[in-house]
Amino acid sequence: MHIRGDHAELVVGGRLDVRNAADARTVLHSALDAGRGDLVLDLTELDSWDATGLGVIMGAHRRAGRTGRRLVLRGVPDRMQRVLVATRLHRILAFEDGAQPGPPAPLAAGDRAR
Repeated sequence: MHIRGDHAELVVGGRLDVRNAADARTVLHSALDAGRGDLVLDLTELDSWDATGLGVIMGAHRRAGRTGRRLVLRGVPDRMQRVLVATRLHRILAFEDGAQPGPPAPLAAGDRAR
């Protein structure tokens, strides 16, 4: 996992999982404590996350609220958007430009498995 950026925007790449959750939490909390306004978390380079990694994101979301800031997600990969929708966390988290992930589009009649 790698995180680069500052107190206004961070780019997270690689895997966000139990092995690096403590480091990620420290970086996110430091960025939240040091700045003002929205903290944009760019996830376009993120390969995967596990439940612990998702917990880090949710913890940062809560901390942002306590510090009078807002955590805003950008570039959430499709497979991770599906997790957010399945867990209904897409209703809680903020997304850049207000574009929230939604349920997958229904299959056309000819595309359904038989």
